[in-house]
Amino acid sequence: MSIPPRKPISTPTLRQQTSNLSDFTVDSTSTFVDTPATAPIPGSPVHHRPGYQRLEHGLGITNLNSLPSSPPQARSTPSAPASANPLLSPPLLKSQIGYKRLDDDPIQEGDEGWEQDASQNEPFQPFRADSETESLRKQAPAPTCCRTKKLQDDKGTWLAASVLILSVYSTVLSGIWLGVAIAKPGFGHGITSTGRFPPETASLVAAGIAKSIELSFVTVFVTFLGQVLSRRAFVKRSRGITISEMSMRQWIMQPGTLITDWEAVRYAALTFLGMISLLAALTAMFYTTASDALVAPKLKTGHFEPRQLHGRVATTFANSDYIKKGCQTPISEQTDPDYSGSTCIAIEHSGQAYHNYMQYLSNWTTIIAKGGKSVDLAQRPLPVAMLYDNTTVQGSWIDIKNMKTLSKDFSTADYDRVVINVSMAMPYSGVFSAARDPINKIMQPQDLNGLGEYDILASVASPTTNVLCASMREDELTPLVYSQWPMGNGTTMNFDGWPNSFDIPKWPSWLNQTPVDDLFGFGEKYRRRPPVFPKLPKPYNTVLNNTGWYTDSIYILATSEQGNHTMCSMPVSLTSQCSTEYHASLSGGSMKTRCGDAKDGMLYEKTTRDAIDGLILKDWAAVGTDWAKALSLGGSLVDSDSSNARLLTQLTSTQQTLNLSLPSIPEALAVLSGCTLLLSMTDAPFYHPWNYSTPAITPQPQRFSANLQTRGYQSGGTQKWQGIFYIILLLTFATNFFCFFYLLRRRALITDYIEP
Repeated sequence: MSIPPRKPISTPTLRQQTSNLSDFTVDSTSTFVDTPATAPIPGSPVHHRPGYQRLEHGLGITNLNSLPSSPPQARSTPSAPASANPLLSPPLLKSQIGYKRLDDDPIQEGDEGWEQDASQNEPFQPFRADSETESLRKQAPAPTCCRTKKLQDDKGTWLAASVLILSVYSTVLSGIWLGVAIAKPGFGHGITSTGRFPPETASLVAAGIAKSIELSFVTVFVTFLGQVLSRRAFVKRSRGITISEMSMRQWIMQPGTLITDWEAVRYAALTFLGMISLLAALTAMFYTTASDALVAPKLKTGHFEPRQLHGRVATTFANSDYIKKGCQTPISEQTDPDYSGSTCIAIEHSGQAYHNYMQYLSNWTTIIAKGGKSVDLAQRPLPVAMLYDNTTVQGSWIDIKNMKTLSKDFSTADYDRVVINVSMAMPYSGVFSAARDPINKIMQPQDLNGLGEYDILASVASPTTNVLCASMREDELTPLVYSQWPMGNGTTMNFDGWPNSFDIPKWPSWLNQTPVDDLFGFGEKYRRRPPVFPKLPKPYNTVLNNTGWYTDSIYILATSEQGNHTMCSMPVSLTSQCSTEYHASLSGGSMKTRCGDAKDGMLYEKTTRDAIDGLILKDWAAVGTDWAKALSLGGSLVDSDSSNARLLTQLTSTQQTLNLSLPSIPEALAVLSGCTLLLSMTDAPFYHPWNYSTPAITPQPQRFSANLQTRGYQSGGTQKWQGIFYIILLLTFATNFFCFFYLLRRRALITDYIEP
């Protein structure tokens, strides 16, 4: 069966402004028609719709029942050709109104109610009121469109005050949030896993504040937008507002409409207010994300900052008695009053020295396997050590000499002497204890769930070992070997009571002269006595000079497999040309020296006016003697053939330069002695010389200059690309400030007619 076409309904359009809408009737095209009230359409009773009047400005909606009645005036309007009534609008065709049935329209042709009248030339007929519509009109409720309240509220109402308070809150907090993001402050001890404000709580609080700023921003801006549009609608000579502009509030409250209602967006976004609304929508969407990226506390490593740190000072440099008392052993002084401390420290010396030595030799093995060979001391493996079993220590070779030139300067016409002089600087071990002193308030790794780290650049002096070795013929050693003296008669002697039981001249005798006095600084000229060895060591052995009377060095005499003799001196001093760098983490730490860099502002000589470079530590000779005995460096006295002495003698150099593939004896002795330098600096002063009358005092804090870099919770981004979020924070603050200024200026709010 055929389905009659349904009559489409067009949108009503207002033809002409009038003072009384009851003067119009409505035709089938829903077009208002001017009909005199005194001349009803024949055959149909007059239907009076509730009347409204168009005001001269604003929305212009009011109840006509409240207006004074006046007799309607008929207007003469030219009639359309197809209209029988001269006051009726011409009929509209479907083609004129652009009717189009949607594909998903459930009403199809032939549906019930679809009129089909072929004889009807005008498909849209005027609406005629009849008795049924008249009864419906009388039963309809009275119109309620009129406003019962004032258009503009008084100043100081709770609504205006609450909006202004929200604006102040949002403006101030967004400004603070922007400032925090720019300043990137560190929170230090304020956020720690062991404190009252753990990191988890800090992140939650930051997120909560950011969310409150976002919500208050949305509320204030929507209010601002409603005020601007409503005022524009009521202002005379204003262009009014469009539907697309009325939908701008939805951009803020429902950002998805920016996509779903893009047709309205493309019209409204081109206006100034539309651009502001679009930016506000974007900032509201991403504000919490921007806050989390730039403001929320994160675990970050800060920059180096100058600090004055304090360390505990209790003894002089290299105080042998103090070191022995600090050695941890279950054998107390009551059990072994004479040798408890010395036995303990000998074990510690040997354990630490051999551990460091093996690590150093391992590094040499690795470098040789990779083909890395050099006679330049700066390019050879660096000295290493271990502190407290959890901190690796790395020293430096300093004051590097030209070995070939030095050897030629002290050679003779009939003997090419081999001279090797090396100086090793080690970091100041007292920095380790100072870093953990509560007085410095440095956050330790365990304070941040084991994730904390810090670095210290300490401007302190560094202990230095200078090892000078020279090859000597047997006849040159005669003035230094007791068994070669006339009283020794070259016979085998019993050295059990060496040296106290032997008639060695005491101070102030300067003993015998040697060909190497100027090289080692022996004699009255240099105010230093030469060493006295009990006898010449046999091959693969070493012998130690431990006469110890008014000496500042220890001396070792070694004999190689070929019978070549090498004598070495080992004094210890403090250098002001270095600084100490310390890094700490939960898994351990590292400490190393920084020497010889003229641009390094933390060198001890640059931060201390009265710094003394090369100050000899005479007390170290006693510490060095205990160390040498523990390592069997004097074993040749009884021909012990120790493994350590054998390895040392195999490093004897026969050329006037360093060996490409092997360390030299001076390098090896320096590395072996590194542990004694670390022990000698324990609880020692950070400034030299010693300014107290006794060698040991009650621990007292002493200040030293340092640069400190800590890892802690800090605001700011962790990646460079996150800097784009500064735009979000800046726009939010700027928009908040603008809205606050607007609301402060117009504290009396008007009714927001675009609010649903």
